[in-house]
Amino acid sequence: MLAAARRDLLLDRLRRDGRIVAKEIAAELGLSEDSIRRDLRDLDAAGLAVRVYGGALPASPAVVDYAARTGVAPDSKRRVGAAAAALIEPGATAILDGGTTSLALVAALPRTQPGTIITHSPTIAAALLDHAVDVFLIGGQLFKHSAVACGAAAVEAANRISADLFFLGVTGIHATAGLTTGDADEAAMKRTLAARAADTYVLGSDEKIGTASRYGVLGLDAVTAIIADIPDTDPGARELVEAGVALIHTR
Repeated sequence: MLAAARRDLLLDRLRRDGRIVAKEIAAELGLSEDSIRRDLRDLDAAGLAVRVYGGALPASPAVVDYAARTGVAPDSKRRVGAAAAALIEPGATAILDGGTTSLALVAALPRTQPGTIITHSPTIAAALLDHAVDVFLIGGQLFKHSAVACGAAAVEAANRISADLFFLGVTGIHATAGLTTGDADEAAMKRTLAARAADTYVLGSDEKIGTASRYGVLGLDAVTAIIADIPDTDPGARELVEAGVALIHTR
């Protein structure tokens, strides 16, 4: 089998099964594991897969830069944003992660609702200018790819706050890989924010579920629930439930 045909087959298996085990696919095709690993390295380099121990997982399409992300799954993000906004009670203190799904949450939040929003995203803070909530902006070095503050100064500031809820944005939600994102510093900042809230909800628009990115954020057992824009009959939903995750379905 030619290399191009093998890569097409591997991508098909990733879409179908949500993972590839190098040893198993090598035995099926009558090839060496080294050949399969080389193919997986090529797919990883092309941004089509994420290599993990023993194989690979589907790569998340949500790792593109902030401007490009606005055009990815907008209807799904609106549904997730609306479900997330409904969890914020009047007077509550909520931490909002950066990202386009968090912007959809802000759009769904009643403008007259009182409360407090804490965020490390200047775009989220600006979107709240016409809302009644008090807004606290965490500063630090701006990670331009995601338009959020990260780094030591941001982590230090985050460690001084506390909140009722944290709405976590990730680029990958996978039953075995957990919650992942594309940058190590951003992952660390997300962990810090999650530690400052009583409950953490994951913003799970449909393009993220069943995919993975390079850096781990949290395990699935570390969050309260995933707001998931997939039906309960979806294989990805079943895998997450089997992994012990509470899902809040938006459709």
